[in-house]
Parts: sequence; structure tokens; C-alpha cells
Amino acid sequence: MKLAAVFEGWEGYQQSLEHAISPLSPAQLDWRPAHHLRSLGEVIRHIALGRITWLARMQPPEIEVVSSQVSRWQQDGDGEQHVDETAVPSDSPEVLSHWLALSWRPIQASLATWSVDDLFQTYPHRFDGKVYSISRQWTLWRILSHDHHHGGQIATMLAIQGISAHELRALGGHIVAPPLATE
Repeated sequence: MKLAAVFEGWEGYQQSLEHAISPLSPAQLDWRPAHHLRSLGEVIRHIALGRITWLARMQPPEIEVVSSQVSRWQQDGDGEQHVDETAVPSDSPEVLSHWLALSWRPIQASLATWSVDDLFQTYPHRFDGKVYSISRQWTLWRILSHDHHHGGQIATMLAIQGISAHELRALGGHIVAPPLATE
């Protein structure tokens, strides 16, 4: 069974995120709920670049094409690479849409080509001085839950600004309709 069947609906959530941000102005993207919190655009950028950081560790299909477009990487104290998020502007809906779509490519390729059995392959990841054996399943769950967590922030930040984002807010980003029941 292909992962696309298991993760059905994630692509709809991706589309809801893209639809919510594409009409925004630079001023709306610069809005932040408090001076010490991320702006709306920074949250969107964080979703896309956080995906790329984790996907680069797992090495799914299409990641080389995507990661080669990142202009700056940082290395943490454990030697792990992270995308330097400040290298990408957070006040342009076109730029943010581009990175959101770009970060989706390796996820979409993985869902289309990998089977459930492929989820059990692992790779080493160093964190806090320890080396963990991380599965593809763990990584995809990490990315999906990260998308939902920050997608909720985006929905709230849009609502506070009085911006309608029907798919993301009213439908929870779940725009893939289930099949109709047959009688």
C-alpha cells in the first residue's frame, strides 16, 4: 500500500495553507500578536523550512533539488544541519508560497512512491549529545504534526486580523471530501 492512501488529506491541508497565504499583503504577513512572537509570515516560513530541515536528514526523493535551493544552512552543537530561516524573506506571499510548494515536493514524492514498509527504514540523528535511530514514520509524523500545530497558529493569526481563510479556519484545512456512501 502506498503512503498516499495512508496520509490521504495531507495534500488538501497543503493546498489550504497555500490558499490562505497567497492573497496576503506584506503588511498582513508582518503582523505579529506580540513584539516577541513570530510574525504571520515567519510562521509560514517556519513550516516550509522546518520541513526541509527534517526531510534533508531523511533523504526522500526530490530532496536534493529542494535543499540545493537553500542559500544558508546552520550547524547546531550536535553537528546537525538546519536551514537558516532568516535567509528567506517572510513578507512576500509569492516567496512564501514558493517555499511552501517547494517543501511539499519531497513529501509528495515520498507519499507517491513509498509503501508502508518503507516507513520502518531509519537514519541516525544526533540530539542533545545522544544518537537516535529515527524512522521515516517518526519523521513524517513530526512534519505532519508540525504543519498542523503551526497551521492552527496561522488560522488564529488570520482570524485576529479579520482575514477570512475559509478552508483553513472553517474546514480545519481538511478539504479532501470523503466518498459518498452508496445505498
